[in-house]
Amino acid sequence: MRTVTKGILAGMGLMLASSTSVLAQELTIFWAEWDPANYLQELVNEYEAETGVKVTVETTPWGDFQTKAFTEFNAQGSAYDMIVGDSQWLGAASTAGHYVDLTDFVNENKVLDLMAPATMKFYSEYPGNSGKYWSIPAEGDAVGWAYRKDWFEDPTEMANFKAKYGYDLAPPANWQQLTDIAEFFHRPDQNRYGVAIYTDNSYDAMAMGFENALFSYGGELGDMATYKVEGIINGPKAVAALDAYKKLYSFTPPGWAKTFFVENNQAITENLAAMSMNYFAFFPALINEASNPNAAGTGFFANPAGPDGDQYAALGGQGISIVSYSQNKEEAFKFLQWFIKDETQKRWADLGGYTCSAAVLESAEFRNATPYNEAFYQTMFKVKDFWAVPEYAELLTQLNQRIYPAIVAGEGTSQETLDALAADWKATFAKYGRGM
Repeated sequence: MRTVTKGILAGMGLMLASSTSVLAQELTIFWAEWDPANYLQELVNEYEAETGVKVTVETTPWGDFQTKAFTEFNAQGSAYDMIVGDSQWLGAASTAGHYVDLTDFVNENKVLDLMAPATMKFYSEYPGNSGKYWSIPAEGDAVGWAYRKDWFEDPTEMANFKAKYGYDLAPPANWQQLTDIAEFFHRPDQNRYGVAIYTDNSYDAMAMGFENALFSYGGELGDMATYKVEGIINGPKAVAALDAYKKLYSFTPPGWAKTFFVENNQAITENLAAMSMNYFAFFPALINEASNPNAAGTGFFANPAGPDGDQYAALGGQGISIVSYSQNKEEAFKFLQWFIKDETQKRWADLGGYTCSAAVLESAEFRNATPYNEAFYQTMFKVKDFWAVPEYAELLTQLNQRIYPAIVAGEGTSQETLDALAADWKATFAKYGRGM
């Protein structure tokens, strides 16, 4: 009887395994509600056609994306098999056990050789330089610049600019030229202004804007390995960078004290500014005549170099991670193996997603595909990111509280502002036992 019972149970086990396998033929990816999520749904529909595994990209507005994600994580819910989460979440999500450790997957599939190195460092690795990976670069993004090419190429403007500054008017190669051009086109009496930059102090807009100056001026947020901030975030290069960002703010349109990606695109579409910083993810709207009447006269460039030749840009975008509480992890790993293939990454780029594949980024086909792809290619090998530690939200809030009034209201000197920020961050890291 026991033998028969064991045989019956074994058969039932096979039936259960088969049933589980059927249930696993569906995956859910959670992301924010925006165009790249729509492109991803198009891409995963092709995965379903190839494999029979249905993949649904579930979205929610950006405003509640983080809250909804971490509410599900903290409940150890299995609603999502994968998530395309912000890079700043790496520390919080990995240390709390919400993400599956992908280190073996990365090494076995040679992902480090496939993706642009900077994207693996900032979208995937935590702690920094640890060789531990928690996501695969998915939506590459960073801050670049759009500009009114038609204004730049106007013969009268070109002649007047050269007469004033002594060099040709062209997309800026460095921050001094960026400032010169912003000053030149700043004409409030004509309702024309020099530049549009990020100034919103809710979440990470201010940080993403300021970092473009900070990193290209050779400054850093701090030592990511030791958490030392004193003498770094308030060092001479960081102070010079804040001075430069404040100078740019003086050439923005009126009322530019609470702006992010929507307003900065409008600066181009509504003839307000000569140049506008924004994430590359929002540039497709600027080459579409339906959304930008100035599409034919709009060009793009990578974040310029600083005074010593350093050239970096603030990282946006997200990596894709497997959620620890998913009941379909095996199928999720199979999906990631498909996602990292060169042909999949090429298709991802063709659909409008921002690939991090080094091979695709470096290809002439990609670099010539849109007016902004060349600048994107240049940028994705030169990106840096904000702190990815679990307490990153506190660090962001402290940055906003210190830098926002300095930039939009001119409060205090840049040295005083960053000295105060260094003290804030030092106390926060001490509270969490970092750098002790």
